[in-house]
Amino acid sequence: MRILIRRALTGLVLGVSITALVGCGTVFHPERKGQMSGRIDPVVAIANGVGLLFFIVPGVIAYAVDFSNGTIYLPGTHDTASVDTLIMDENMDVPTLEKLLSEKTGKRVSLDSELLRVEEVESLDEALALVRMAGVNDRERLATL
Repeated sequence: MRILIRRALTGLVLGVSITALVGCGTVFHPERKGQMSGRIDPVVAIANGVGLLFFIVPGVIAYAVDFSNGTIYLPGTHDTASVDTLIMDENMDVPTLEKLLSEKTGKRVSLDSELLRVEEVESLDEALALVRMAGVNDRERLATL
């Protein structure tokens, strides 16, 4: 009987440790991989926190894995802003660019509009910084303060 209890406890500790080391969100919700931000899923955060009970290292690793994979975030809670890249030809004229943008967005695009800004950037980081500075979803963010 004593050996059976020891094996059960060993299996339980091993199972919890392995789950914590690979990240609970990564195990429970692999379809969430790649999310960049959003509201944190409390179930995944608590499950990762259980890893903190079994020494500090498994819990910290679980949080690091889930944050790096993006699996700790609830789906559908990230910003709706996104950045699409379009390869533009050097000698592309304005009507062709308007047509390309209209096809990409599904809406009629006129480059004469004051609300539209087309800019060439050096990197994706620069493009994301421009999107953040554009004030996308500012009303929702300010409402939560």
